Amino acid sequence: MSAVSQNRPWNVHRLPSAEASSFLVTGGNAGIGYFAAEQLATTGALVVIGSRDPARAATAVSSIRSRVPGARVRHLQLDLADPASLKSAADRLDLARLDAVVHNAGVAFDDPPRRLTADGHELMFATNHLGHYALTQWLAPLLSAAPAGRVVTVGSFAARSERLDLDDLQSTRDYRPKRTYGRSKLAQMCFGFELDRRLRAVGSTVLSVVAHPGGALDSLTPSRPPISVTTPGERLRGLPAALVVQGKCAGAWPLVRAAVDPGVEGGQLWGPRVCGLRGRPRCEPVPPHMADPAVAARLWAVSGELVGADPDLGFR
Repeated sequence: MSAVSQNRPWNVHRLPSAEASSFLVTGGNAGIGYFAAEQLATTGALVVIGSRDPARAATAVSSIRSRVPGARVRHLQLDLADPASLKSAADRLDLARLDAVVHNAGVAFDDPPRRLTADGHELMFATNHLGHYALTQWLAPLLSAAPAGRVVTVGSFAARSERLDLDDLQSTRDYRPKRTYGRSKLAQMCFGFELDRRLRAVGSTVLSVVAHPGGALDSLTPSRPPISVTTPGERLRGLPAALVVQGKCAGAWPLVRAAVDPGVEGGQLWGPRVCGLRGRPRCEPVPPHMADPAVAARLWAVSGELVGADPDLGFR
């Protein structure tokens, strides 16, 4: 990215028009995904909320329409824990092109039991990484049909301190919820950087960008009833933390910039400006362990085998 692109003003509250564009946000019915969808809707684009829960998605759609006059937003039923269902989900998009997908949906558990999908995969790794890996294959034709399609993979600050165990990607031997979550997000980020290398190798017009929200707390998040409500007491108790972290509305800023800023380049990492935890979005240096080609190649191969994906994910 040129110095001019990196340093020019970017107004998180007044995004550029994208009326001819269409975006898919997985997990857009709540949390950071919801705020990313709400912000993208202000550009005039069509925003599709990917969610496995139709009722929660309908609530999110209504909320966005009530806050963004003329918002074009709809729901796509999408279950990332069920890779076999993703092709039909992509077909139901019924679009001629997709300008960006924001791979945001994820699950996290604090309690000890290890949980499995119907396919027998560890649930956090399956939902956070494998589902998005598989979905990308079915979205490839739509992304390639856009003038400059983008895959925005949402990682986590927690991934900085983790390392992938390529012999135990699904935590069969060493399951600790926080570690397994961090490693699943690291897998996502490795995927995002490896995808861009592969896209460049085949001369694709599609870009792959990685973004993360920094530290995003519910207590610092604006209320969006009935999706989420932050009481005055919760906001008050959260104020000291605002020196270090932020709410989920601000946490969505790097994701949105990665999706719509024409100056963003493939292979970049976007996150909050202040120590990677809070503030307006900026391009960050990529930690070496997230972009190790040898690790990424093994992760890519294993992921493809687990979900039965085309090794090129449909990009040629």
